[in-house]
Amino acid sequence: MGVLNKLIEDSKLVSQTFLYKLNNNTNLLTIEDQQEVLTRSDWSYCFALKKIPGSDFKALQAKACEEPYWAFLFAKYIPGADIQYCQQYACKESKYAYYFARDIPGADIQYCQQHACKEPGCAYCFARDIPGADKEYCRQACKGTRWEF
Repeated sequence: MGVLNKLIEDSKLVSQTFLYKLNNNTNLLTIEDQQEVLTRSDWSYCFALKKIPGSDFKALQAKACEEPYWAFLFAKYIPGADIQYCQQYACKESKYAYYFARDIPGADIQYCQQHACKEPGCAYCFARDIPGADKEYCRQACKGTRWEF
């Protein structure tokens, strides 16, 4: 019976968690949720999307940018994002370097290209899709692979 009582007691706290509030009623999110949010990159990005008054934008961006995917999304969808900061972290993975150059206005194409071309498939796509790409640089990255052109 003690375990059941513990479960019942714990279940009362579920509605106070960030994830519950995010998934069930965004009007419940407050600045007090920020400490919990700053424990995960994805949560920081989601919290920034909600534009909670008084939130620490730089801390949210820094946490989101710990993972390349969330750094890319932060730059793409969060108004006021520091594009160069996000780019630095998004480009830690070749595919996000390519996406960044493709989708983010103001991206440094050369910087993105250097990182995208670490993987031949991304180098091929970069040469094909990105205006201003150094196609010869991309071609060298693809040499000897199935992506050679």
